[in-house]
Amino acid sequence: MNIDETPLTPKPDADQEIGRVTTSLLNNIFYIGIDRPTKLNGFTPEMFLQMAEAYTEYENNSEARCALVFSHGPHFTAGIDLPKIAPLMKSGNRDYLHPKNLIDPLGLRGLIRTKPVVCAVRGITFTYGVELSLACDVTIAADNCRFSQLEVLRGIMPTGGATIRFVQRAGWGNAMKYLLSGLEFNSEEALKMNIVQEVVRPDEVFSRAKEIAISISNAAPLAVKETIKNAKLALEKGREAAVLEFDPVQEMLASSNDAKEGVEAFKNKKPPNFKGN
Repeated sequence: MNIDETPLTPKPDADQEIGRVTTSLLNNIFYIGIDRPTKLNGFTPEMFLQMAEAYTEYENNSEARCALVFSHGPHFTAGIDLPKIAPLMKSGNRDYLHPKNLIDPLGLRGLIRTKPVVCAVRGITFTYGVELSLACDVTIAADNCRFSQLEVLRGIMPTGGATIRFVQRAGWGNAMKYLLSGLEFNSEEALKMNIVQEVVRPDEVFSRAKEIAISISNAAPLAVKETIKNAKLALEKGREAAVLEFDPVQEMLASSNDAKEGVEAFKNKKPPNFKGN
């Protein structure tokens, strides 16, 4: 399956002035598609809301074990549609970016996802696109990507997590080189700075991201969620906070049906069939 063959939620053709975010579930993979290709997938207020709704739908769907965020069209996203978003920025209205009672795709405010997300980026990947991918667990990039955090060239600053995660991934100097200048960087540079995890050809990016998503979805869901939770705890509250959780969480996991299935699969030399309990 390539990107263009991904099943879409049955909806009328997208209004390209507004755009949309598509969702579909296939074999435990929850696909989230950015769909405004004639506008370089620039995000409108409506699309921000739909992205939060998509993440919330994924989080609440017991059949969905891993999400894959991708783009319809040749570019991931040019970032925010500034003419549409600027008036909201001036007014202080941030509801479009982090709606109440919905999962925050950027993982910064309010409800935070607990399940894994893989991201496939290609072509233009600017501002919000970089920040959205940084908020994912694994990002696969096409070798034709153009990355940029160009907010400073528009008189604003990145507020979707780049000032945190870009620095964590790339180090202070590498991050500041791009955050303070708005300069573009390519896929190989992104790989060197740990912004992405793999670089492949544009026609392979979706299939490779899907392979990773399938591998994750085949693992034990409870163990995957607790692994993400502990790694985030270490980042946010430090090593000791994460270590304190090792024994009680492992005891809980070891008592689960999935752990029993894992042992049986190992003994019988067969693939495990995890149920998430």
